[in-house]
Amino acid sequence: MGGTDDVALDSLRRRMAAVQSLYRDATATMDARHVNEVIRDGMLPIAFSLFHIVNMIDVSVAVIAGVPGVWNDEWADRVRPAINDHGKHRTVDEMMEQRIGDYDAFVAYMNEVFDRLDSLLAGLEPEDLGRVVVARPFPPQIASTFSARVAGDDGITVLDALECWVYQHALRHMGEIELSRGALGLGGMTS
Repeated sequence: MGGTDDVALDSLRRRMAAVQSLYRDATATMDARHVNEVIRDGMLPIAFSLFHIVNMIDVSVAVIAGVPGVWNDEWADRVRPAINDHGKHRTVDEMMEQRIGDYDAFVAYMNEVFDRLDSLLAGLEPEDLGRVVVARPFPPQIASTFSARVAGDDGITVLDALECWVYQHALRHMGEIELSRGALGLGGMTS
């Protein structure tokens, strides 16, 4: 291949690095008190957004690469989330209780997940972007997702998965984090 495919892969890598830098900057300027604060009922704590997106990126990289994820009982014992679940299929009311017990351990987990994402991205060739990772017909937990709407006739490709499950999803949750940071007097991450 080449040409446009090379440009797309280069752009994807740069955008992923930019998103990761936002999360690293955000976590470096917060502490457990900030991330576990409940600003108001119905507005999930930052702990939810952080744990959810990092755990979902972990799962996404595992699916795309065909390897086990990073999260395991050892990480759960270290991070001590109040709810040991990314919460994708839970209600807002249930996830209002999410807290991160050991914030430094969470940041270490996040960095390990980001390192695995970087390794996956570094190993991709342009022709890998079209490989189908979830074929049609989609299982129920995929059928109602944004990525199912984006998918082509064959299913969700590596590019679709990285764009939807990681990049767009991470930006969505960074928006939630920025809103909460503003309410906590910490300010946003970008202008």
